[in-house]
Amino acid sequence: MPTRIGIAGAAGRMGRYLVEATVQNPELELTAAVDRPGSDFIGCDAGELAGQMRLGVPIQGALEPVLDRVDVLIDFTLPEATVAHARACGAAGVRMVIGTTGLSDEQKAEIAAVSARVGVVFAANYSVGVTLSLKLIDMAARVLGDDFDVEVVEAHHRHKIDAPSGTALRMGEVLADALGRDLKACAVYGREGRTGERDGRTIGFETIRGGDVVGDHTVMFLGLGERLEITHRASSRMTFAKGAARSAAWVHAKEGAGLFDMEDVLGLR
Repeated sequence: MPTRIGIAGAAGRMGRYLVEATVQNPELELTAAVDRPGSDFIGCDAGELAGQMRLGVPIQGALEPVLDRVDVLIDFTLPEATVAHARACGAAGVRMVIGTTGLSDEQKAEIAAVSARVGVVFAANYSVGVTLSLKLIDMAARVLGDDFDVEVVEAHHRHKIDAPSGTALRMGEVLADALGRDLKACAVYGREGRTGERDGRTIGFETIRGGDVVGDHTVMFLGLGERLEITHRASSRMTFAKGAARSAAWVHAKEGAGLFDMEDVLGLR
């Protein structure tokens, strides 16, 4: 029997890709779609809105009434909405795949609390390529060590509302762990004016916003006489949607509760 999927934010840009990815995955069946209360798309067929066949799944304005027909909720919405959805899913025993970025430490703690009751896949990026790049970044940082300065550069479309991106921050976390640093203490977010000589133990972040860039991320290891760059470029949101759909099938089959990420889904632990 296919895994029954609900999608939060189904009328949004990413939500429509998630609908499409769910329809294309033979292990999944879209059984519920939700958008924010008051959305102009409430009542529309989720499949037709995503440019697919009519699915007979109308978009709803509230999550709780449809949770009884969902095994896994996929949520790429906003932090406040995601936390509220997580509470509801935890109470209903519904597993989750979360791709929302920009969550505070307190909001992440709430997600972790929910994962003590149900399985939750929570990742900043659901691309297989990005997940592999995190492994490469970790390896490079451990080999190069403090002899190389490190910078994270990311670019996204003009509509993205958080910065740096969740993926860039995750790359920073991987760097800090590999180098034995505290990211909160050593991160530098942009530079302006007379900043003085660079502190070799900092991890720099540069953010670019504009146009329709889906997502570009580069980690630069800058040494004396040589430079190593690890870059991932996404050209379609479908990359992330397919990874989320794959994660939904995985977490439904996974026994017990717990907090997981794409490394777990891909067996890279």
